[in-house]
Parts: sequence; C-alpha cells; structure tokens
Amino acid sequence: MTMTLPEPIATFFNPDKSRDADRVANCFLDTSFVKDEGHTYLGRDEIRQWIAASSAKYSYTATPIDIRQEGRRTVVTSHLIGDFPGSPVDLRYFFTLQDGFIAELDIRL
Repeated sequence: MTMTLPEPIATFFNPDKSRDADRVANCFLDTSFVKDEGHTYLGRDEIRQWIAASSAKYSYTATPIDIRQEGRRTVVTSHLIGDFPGSPVDLRYFFTLQDGFIAELDIRL
C-alpha cells in the first residue's frame, strides 16, 4: 500500500535526508517542539541538535506503516529498525502541522 504523507512529514521520514539535521529541522517552525523519550526540544535549534545527536548515536531506518487523522493531528505509525536498545519497535508520531511546517511532534510507543 502506498501512503501519501504531507510534505513536511515525508521529509522528516525520508531516509536519504534523515541524516541531514538542517534539512529536517527546517520542516519545523522556530516555535515548534518535539517530545521524545521524556525530553522536550523547543525551537528549531534544539530540534536540529536532537536530530543530529540521534543520527550520530544510532544507525536506524524508520518506515511509515500507517497514517490517520486524529482531530487536528496526523498520526503516523512507523517501524524502526536499528542498533538502538529495544530494536525493532513500532512508534507513533503525533504531528500537528501549521502553515506547511511541523508545529508539534510527540513520539510515543
């Protein structure tokens, strides 16, 4: 099944671009936040650092396997495989989009 992801979400998951922290961070607003593993990253600079640190620490691929709307949020379930503890795992990404950018992202099991 082919899934059509909104542009900023597609860029976030694109495996060819996931190692490019600047490109992925530019999908977010300056006022965006990301919640992941008990941490909150506020603003494009902190999000860029989070992406770069994750990419440097682990090798992984994230493959979206489901997309649905939940109110104003787009929920993407993704299958992650890599060299991180607990691999493989399916995570849910709760995206809130605004003006063609990711305004909020909450990543959960």
